Amino acid sequence: MKKIFLLLSVFTLVSLCSQAQDQDPKAKKILDDLSKATKAYKTITSEYIFTIVNKDKKQTEKQTGKVLVKGAKFKLEIPGNTIVCDGKTIWAHNKDANEVTIKSFDANNEDQLNPSKIFTMYETGFKYKYEKEEKVGAATCHVITLYPSVKPEKKKFHTVKIFVDKAKNQIAKMVMLMKDGSTQSYEIKSFKSNTEIADNVFVFDLKPFKADQITDERD
Repeated sequence: MKKIFLLLSVFTLVSLCSQAQDQDPKAKKILDDLSKATKAYKTITSEYIFTIVNKDKKQTEKQTGKVLVKGAKFKLEIPGNTIVCDGKTIWAHNKDANEVTIKSFDANNEDQLNPSKIFTMYETGFKYKYEKEEKVGAATCHVITLYPSVKPEKKKFHTVKIFVDKAKNQIAKMVMLMKDGSTQSYEIKSFKSNTEIADNVFVFDLKPFKADQITDERD
């Protein structure tokens, strides 16, 4: 379970409360354009590779995942787990235990999973700096470094690096430098926007489960 929360930690990086004034203008222009493009998408379907490298660089863990986003609705597939949200309710299916936990969803709750924020998490609560251009696979990317500016002492990371594909104006990779010395990275392997996704994709079917397999934590 600890590994699952590590995997989901990046998705809880939501908009905080204030915007720093001393921002790098080049980085700001790139991030503003990225935000505008991302918010124009009606839907997003993305596959990614999540990698953890521990502080001594001797242990690496890789997992693949897939996320679908439609407004406030999302569906996240990671090894051993499926998380589905219709904008009001969130269902978490642990496949190994074959159990489902149900909670009420609050998009403004920083402690709740919200994958849609991965594409706009940089908007507020961070200082940022343009670093350089760098290749991610075949793509030439802008590299922008972000530092939390609101309650940084409460964050598990101290630095985030975002790699923005110059040609596609999309996030190609994100790297989080953690305070424990480890590194977490998300490399986007595929990104599709504005594809048709039916609303029922974001509703979890409880019919196959018995009552003792379901934990309902809604108020």
